[in-house]
Amino acid sequence: MKQSFFLLGVAALALTTSCVSNLGDDYNVNPKLAASASASGFITNAERTLVRTVTSSSVNLNPLRFYMQYWAATDYPTESRYDLITRNIPLNYWNALYRDCITDLRAAKAAVATDISVPDANKNNTLAVAELLEIYAWANLVEVFGNIPYTQALDANNLQPKYDDQATIYADLVTRLDAVIGKFDASKEIGTGENDLIFPQTAGSTTAQWLKFANAMKLRMALVLADADPAKAKAMAEATVGRLPASSADAVDLTFDRTLPNTNPLYEDLVNSRRTDFIGANTFINPLKGITGNATGVPVTGAVDPRLDDYFNQALLPAVATNPYVGGNVGRTNNKETLSQPGDKLRAQTLPGVLVSYAQVELMLAEAVERGFAVGGTAASHYNAGVTASILEWGGTTAEADTYLALPTVAYTTAAGTYKQKIGYQYWVALYNQPTESWTQWRRLDYPQLPLAASPLNGITVIPRRFTYPASEQSLNNANYTTASAALGTTGDNVATKLFWDKL
Repeated sequence: MKQSFFLLGVAALALTTSCVSNLGDDYNVNPKLAASASASGFITNAERTLVRTVTSSSVNLNPLRFYMQYWAATDYPTESRYDLITRNIPLNYWNALYRDCITDLRAAKAAVATDISVPDANKNNTLAVAELLEIYAWANLVEVFGNIPYTQALDANNLQPKYDDQATIYADLVTRLDAVIGKFDASKEIGTGENDLIFPQTAGSTTAQWLKFANAMKLRMALVLADADPAKAKAMAEATVGRLPASSADAVDLTFDRTLPNTNPLYEDLVNSRRTDFIGANTFINPLKGITGNATGVPVTGAVDPRLDDYFNQALLPAVATNPYVGGNVGRTNNKETLSQPGDKLRAQTLPGVLVSYAQVELMLAEAVERGFAVGGTAASHYNAGVTASILEWGGTTAEADTYLALPTVAYTTAAGTYKQKIGYQYWVALYNQPTESWTQWRRLDYPQLPLAASPLNGITVIPRRFTYPASEQSLNNANYTTASAALGTTGDNVATKLFWDKL
């Protein structure tokens, strides 16, 4: 478990001064403030922004728990009906990664050379950390929007950047990822010390963990490419053998603080706001209870998933005392008093925000085996390890995992469906608190086959396959926006448009 943090806001700000005539050059200089911004301060801010963005439950930023039908709404169902426009969710997501994350990471890179707090021997590793996080953020933007400004992005002298082709960007990110893996020096420490929120250096070097993160990213990006470029995906996946997270201790996560504004964002939405806007969706809760629910292609387990009581609290309906977990309907208003709300573990201030879990790594390896990639082990062994890891991560026991995996409808060799159905279902369950990641895996594998939310808005007929571009791009960068939209295909800037890697 990673240590908690306090945001180093002052350290991450570039300081400017102005000169007042006749009063000396140091008139506006505060001697208590640093003369320049620290690289570690910028990285701290970027890590916080990145993790909060992809794990948030805010209906103004990240509605993907609705889209993946983990949750349904109570009083305000429009967010679960794919309303990206009213709250301008695309702009908020776009700004979080472009303006607040990638900008900080570029500032970190610029600061490393002159940052006296980073020892010379550790500067290259510090640069590698900033580059790795930037690659993650760029990959996420491509996977969310498609074509985006890349080569001309974040240039103060060009306020109307062109959009680059999504496949070309992704290929460049893979090249950059290979380069950064080669730049990490395992014999040296990371120069950010305890200011690193993901792998704080409290005892010993964390470079090995950052390298495992980089290779987990490589495996993940390989699978994103698997249907678009199988040969490249195979080579990428096989290059990660022996270099991946090997247990839950290697999870890539950020443990939040107990004090606002640095608590887990779920705490802010579920506890601090004192609102009860979210309940579990029956599409998700019913399969966890061992029944099919509303989702086509969701297996009947025949027994309660041991994660059910960690993911959700019991409902208050006395009629369901034998299994008191009841979900609501996605897209409709639901009774907040009588249905199951998100579980207590999600309400903890310090609950880690996860970028890559060990359960996810093992399920990716199971899929890689099924695709014919030589990554070692069998699909069944990795599937079992992934499911077990997920159950243990949420407080279950090995015995519970063994019992669950022994069910004929769960066991890999006997469960119904293709590998995409079986592994896709377990991705869906294991990534409950990684909604952005879950959405990507679901779009890749198309399982489980979730129903459309009730009363979708704006003529939407499918669960969104991408976010539309921010409305501001249409007004402020219209020519490039129009070109980029046309390049997406006949459906253009539409939530139904599939991205280059989403082939099936």
